[in-house]
Amino acid sequence: MTEVVVQRVKTKYHWPPVQLNFWILIMLVGASTILGVFSSFITVQQQLMVGIPWYFAYEITVSALAVFFIIVMLWLISQRQLLPGIVIIGSFILFVLWLVGLIVISIQLWGPSGSVNSNCQMYVSGQGVRGANTATLAWLEQNSIWK
Repeated sequence: MTEVVVQRVKTKYHWPPVQLNFWILIMLVGASTILGVFSSFITVQQQLMVGIPWYFAYEITVSALAVFFIIVMLWLISQRQLLPGIVIIGSFILFVLWLVGLIVISIQLWGPSGSVNSNCQMYVSGQGVRGANTATLAWLEQNSIWK
């Protein structure tokens, strides 16, 4: 009886350091920005005592997944086990999740009915305000943001 010896060789992948570090930095900055902005939005919503839209929590979850993905990538890089397929599939999934959130938020901000812009136009810009009060401040803020 003959013995067959199978020897497995682990393949080590060497990524181009400049491009990989630049991509990781851009992803980390983008995910952190989205996480911070939508966390701030939730804080403002709680301060105003109004409901928190589901897409705020959705965007926070997507950005937290992106940060987690980057941490897993860094661990795989340190082990020299990061495969191109992992980066491509993970990036595509995160991009699709981000794009869905972007579309939903765009519809809510500038959609055909009940959008933030139309509500601001109705409650702020349509009012004739004068004097030193919060209504005048809201009118000034609305005109500086949307125009």
